[in-house]
Amino acid sequence: MVGRHKISIWFIIGSLLLTYGIIIFGANVYDWFSPSQTHSIVLGELHFGVWWGMLLIVIGLIYFIAFRPWKKQAA
Repeated sequence: MVGRHKISIWFIIGSLLLTYGIIIFGANVYDWFSPSQTHSIVLGELHFGVWWGMLLIVIGLIYFIAFRPWKKQAA
């Protein structure tokens, strides 16, 4: 079993958070610049989806970088 590496569950969680953050951020930025006239969201002018997407991207990047499987191991 030469060349097998274990992938940390935290790397997978970071990847998911990063992916979901990009999707949420992108969808809400699109909605910000082309708002829908069919529904009105209370406090919609605060754009919570954009902030939430950015938070998920930051947290996901932290986990993604900290637990990446290709980093050099300390001897």
